[in-house]
Amino acid sequence: MFEDRPDAARRLDEETVAWLTTVRADGQPQPSIVWLIRDDETIVVYSKDETPRLRNIRADSRVALHLNSDADGDGLLIIEGEARIVGVDVAPSEDAAYVAKFERHLPRWDFTWESYDHGFPVRIHITPTRLRTS
Repeated sequence: MFEDRPDAARRLDEETVAWLTTVRADGQPQPSIVWLIRDDETIVVYSKDETPRLRNIRADSRVALHLNSDADGDGLLIIEGEARIVGVDVAPSEDAAYVAKFERHLPRWDFTWESYDHGFPVRIHITPTRLRTS
């Protein structure tokens, strides 16, 4: 999907945060902020364990990932997709692409890799099914 949309791939590679929206069992959307990397055609995020987002994904794997627009409302990117909870197979500190992207942000947000690995151990893969832009 991203080979046809290098602009979307570039934004996923460069931007640090996005809003991941899952849906509760009663239909209420639940957005949460996430750090993300693109791994070819998959988007990878890490999550705290036992969170509403994981519970929601287990019940309904359909998600939306929103990147911010510019100040004028242009450049909006929404990625609809299917999320799969991979589990605790790779710690964030062992994910070279994740480390390369977020190493400089850890001190600013008062994290070490040890605390981040402990706090966000669950790996989620999102396979995009549709891109929407403004």
